[in-house]
Amino acid sequence: MKRFYFGVLTIASTLLLVGCHFSENLDLNEDGTGKISINFDGSEIMKMGGDKISEEKKEEIDSVLVFKDFLEKNKDSISKLPIDQQEKLQRLKDFKMHMIVNSESGKMNMNMYKDFENVSGLGDVLRDLKVAMAMTSKELEKNKGQNPAGMTISDNDGTRVTYSFNNNKFSRITEIIDAEKVKKNVDSLEQMRMFLASSKYKLKYSFPRKIVKMSSDKATFSLDAKSFTLEVGFVEFMENPKILDVEVELEK
Repeated sequence: MKRFYFGVLTIASTLLLVGCHFSENLDLNEDGTGKISINFDGSEIMKMGGDKISEEKKEEIDSVLVFKDFLEKNKDSISKLPIDQQEKLQRLKDFKMHMIVNSESGKMNMNMYKDFENVSGLGDVLRDLKVAMAMTSKELEKNKGQNPAGMTISDNDGTRVTYSFNNNKFSRITEIIDAEKVKKNVDSLEQMRMFLASSKYKLKYSFPRKIVKMSSDKATFSLDAKSFTLEVGFVEFMENPKILDVEVELEK
């Protein structure tokens, strides 16, 4: 099962950079605490990687990976990494990942989530998912828990995402810190554009009070007006990461 597990993760982490269906979910409480998660539907990856996965024993996976435990177990290997690589991994310490895979039905679903004390302390959850997948698949398997001197974990896509919640106003803002890097990422998708045509990135955010103002005219709202959903094409998102910027005002 372990071999099958890593085989699936390796395929997923390779194709994760170009995406399938992602859902970024945030539940915000009155005091600014809450829960954030990113869900990855990889059924298309199972189809694309079917031949490779079929080489492994067909098994079902329904398990939870606790990153705090993972980092502790591998602390000796991690301590040999460059400081910037260690810092990327330490961002994962409060996350858990629930992974469901069924090779017979072609189902793959990964949900990485954590509770937070302050929404302003959150980073880019898609970036964190990339780091998690890179570490738990290719690199861990390759190094067998030993000295990972040659290991690198890249998560630089040229953007930075920040969240804030103050005075009844919430925002999710993307800063372009390297426009050339963003362009290169888009160019790298050119051959996958047709495949990615149906891929989506969705925000599903819930708040403690009703939404009275919303910056995006593409969002849809729940009946109680306390949550919204904003969905865009994955290619659109890669071409313009700021398409998911939102500013929300809640009732007082």
